[in-house]
Amino acid sequence: MAFCTQIVARVGAGQGAGESMCTQIDAITWNGDTAVAQPEYLRIAAELRQRIASGQLGPGDQLPTLPALCTTYGVSETTIRNALRLLATEGLIETRARAGTRVRPRPPIHRMAADRYRSTPGAKSTPYTRDQGIGWSEYRLDKRFERVQADTELAALFDCEVGERLLARRFVFYDNDQPTQMSTSYVRWSDVAGTPVADPINEPWPGGTRAQLATLGIHVTTISESFTAAMPTELEATTLRIGAAVPVLRYTRKHIADTGRVVEVAHPIVRRGDTTIVDFRIELDD
Repeated sequence: MAFCTQIVARVGAGQGAGESMCTQIDAITWNGDTAVAQPEYLRIAAELRQRIASGQLGPGDQLPTLPALCTTYGVSETTIRNALRLLATEGLIETRARAGTRVRPRPPIHRMAADRYRSTPGAKSTPYTRDQGIGWSEYRLDKRFERVQADTELAALFDCEVGERLLARRFVFYDNDQPTQMSTSYVRWSDVAGTPVADPINEPWPGGTRAQLATLGIHVTTISESFTAAMPTELEATTLRIGAAVPVLRYTRKHIADTGRVVEVAHPIVRRGDTTIVDFRIELDD
């Protein structure tokens, strides 16, 4: 059971006597004996979302203008803006000055294989380029290095004393000018001080962190990763150019030397969650 209506809700402090704010309601639906009002903008967003998912509106297609959408749906410009804002938050559309609102290109799915840290003789690559399936010329890295001291969390990850000096290397990884990963990688200052590894000019480094550490005589034999998923922070959403409603995959990585010492911690590595698949293959003896 549903019927169209409009409700008027009083707003809080700051409004003069008798002032009110209108919220357009698409329908009153019934959940058991309870009437549930659905804002009109949610219905409009759902319809546009379905058109994008079905391909009726393809990547790069321009959406109708605000006046045209208002006429189509018989609602106010504010309602249409609310619907479009929701779709933009979900990363489905984008609005540019003088270019209108368009459907965002669908990012490709990338698989992160468990063997991506294995060395590839003769290949100029890193685990990231292998994750993305791109060549060295398609890879770009923004970087910022700074010396820090281990706080309680980092000390626990490194199994070191609080206050130990570390080199924090903050990276944003680009696949053909599209940012797809960000991370902060920490190495012990005592390991890298005065070496090429401590100089950002040498990044990106073919072979990645494992190859870097090998030049210092550190032989990495184990890499561990712990994954979680969450909604992005404002910084993550802005850096990766995704909507605030697009989940991210965060993980902590450790490089562990043959002596058992933790020699690098990346905490966290952040990727867009809806386009990342983590693959594991486990060989069983029986």
